[in-house]
Amino acid sequence: MEPIAEDDARAWTEPGIYVVAPGVYRIPLPLPNDGLRAVNVYALTDGSDLVLIDSGWALDQAREQLATALHGIGAGLGDISQFLVTHVHRDHYTQAVALRREFGGKIALGELEQASLELCADPDALPMATQLGQLHRAGADPVVDTLRQMFGGMRRNTDAMIWETPDEWLTPGRRSVLPGRDLDVVHTPGHTAGHVVFDDGAAGLMFTGDHVLPHITPSIGFQPGGAELPLRDFLDSLRLVRGMPDRRMLPAHGKVSDSVHQRIDELLDHHEERLARTAETIEQGATTAYEAALRLAWTRRRRRLGELDPFNQMLAVNETGAHLDLLVHQGKLAATEESGVRLYRLG
Repeated sequence: MEPIAEDDARAWTEPGIYVVAPGVYRIPLPLPNDGLRAVNVYALTDGSDLVLIDSGWALDQAREQLATALHGIGAGLGDISQFLVTHVHRDHYTQAVALRREFGGKIALGELEQASLELCADPDALPMATQLGQLHRAGADPVVDTLRQMFGGMRRNTDAMIWETPDEWLTPGRRSVLPGRDLDVVHTPGHTAGHVVFDDGAAGLMFTGDHVLPHITPSIGFQPGGAELPLRDFLDSLRLVRGMPDRRMLPAHGKVSDSVHQRIDELLDHHEERLARTAETIEQGATTAYEAALRLAWTRRRRRLGELDPFNQMLAVNETGAHLDLLVHQGKLAATEESGVRLYRLG
């Protein structure tokens, strides 16, 4: 498989290895049963050493596609010296663990992902326990009941062993990745508490992970360890990156695009409008995040909450709660709790 030039006419999920810039390649890898369909990992090489940004999901098909793609630049899985991982979600982290076991490459992950990783690695933890607790707090017990039925009563964690700790906890600042290539690690919480992006200023590139995506808004605060105000963190992180020099955007899902700033402006506008629409649901009589989510439209197709699958209903309700809690923090709404359910009213 020979490297291919990036081409807007080609589907971004199509397997292959794509030339982004000298020494930088995009490799889309498959995801199981996921609307995103693929995750981009990026290979950086100086011709001898090889570094991956993100790694993909630990699946046989993903491993095979990664090996085939790397063969196109004369490399193999055993040549990967390190994995720089943007955040702890399984489509970014788990294949790095599997390949490290076999070949010994090093893994680096943002230091504020440690709490979530420890929960993922706890064999006694229940899957999505944090999210289910958030759903109850949101008054969304119907969604909780559906998810429990889907996942067989939420058994103990069966894949804790894949969540091994990294070799290095990343802190913000500049690091040498390859001879002649330095990256700035930038802490960008919101999607997860320890999400980082990697800025290659010399090449005018930014590896944005799930922080800035070209076609969708990333889920807010989807992690085992909760965050107080994840939407505030996300918006602050967007503004932080917006204040940096503009770069070519290399996202984890979707096509490479010319401007990080342009997409950030769109995301900031979207969330400003979404905050206004969410506040309106309380004015119209909603009292919980679940009731508010039922009144809002979802996805670009403007679907109702009940039209989404249960997993995406969970994401939608908890994201609505994140918007409502930020409105409370801003003094635009007030909130109380009754029987563990958070109730909102006009401030």
